Amino acid sequence: MSDDAAGDAVGTLIEQSPMRAAIARRMSDSKREAPHFYVEAEVAMGAALGFVTGAKAAGGPMSVTALLVRACATALQQHPRLNAVWTERGLEQIEHVNLGVAVALPDGLIAPALLAAETLSLAETAAALDELVARARAQRLRAAETADGTFTLSNLGMFAVSRFTAIVVPRQVAILATGRSVDRPVVVDGEVVVQPVLAATVSADHRAVDGADVAAFLETFTALLARPEELDG
Repeated sequence: MSDDAAGDAVGTLIEQSPMRAAIARRMSDSKREAPHFYVEAEVAMGAALGFVTGAKAAGGPMSVTALLVRACATALQQHPRLNAVWTERGLEQIEHVNLGVAVALPDGLIAPALLAAETLSLAETAAALDELVARARAQRLRAAETADGTFTLSNLGMFAVSRFTAIVVPRQVAILATGRSVDRPVVVDGEVVVQPVLAATVSADHRAVDGADVAAFLETFTALLARPEELDG
């Protein structure tokens, strides 16, 4: 293509929907105002995936995302500094874990919150999550579910995505990004075996938390997924 032809080329302008415009504004504000840093852990998922398969075979509502949500809510109870919002006065601790779950819609991404997620059993979490996602897609969310999130999980495990990083939702101080589990050789009791491994990456606001806070959270999250039966309460 000649320089003249390249200069004359005009693309098609795609008009932004109100939702897309709001996402662009909020994410730009977050990246500009919150000093992001990133901490990643690899999670052995053999026990967790086996548990989900067994629960589905038993006929109950269950998914890998539901198990991740339950593990995340439980870990946040032990590491409450990440379950907070950043305000002009500083870090504000929130009593309940209002766990946002990223949901893809035709016009963009939203993260409605599963309110007081720490109070739900695993079965209740799975059922409530299905209902929340259905209402999000039908545009029937309650105001608190869109405004009161305290932490967000963004799971792309249903796609061919092994790992990624996410942008912290404004006012929240951290977000957990998870991809699909990938079979990898790992050492177990001195023996090399192949196991499914999940990359879990936390993006966090350095104004509110430090690397040690995030590392401790990921350590608890990883340990919980190694014993999924303990989350079934």
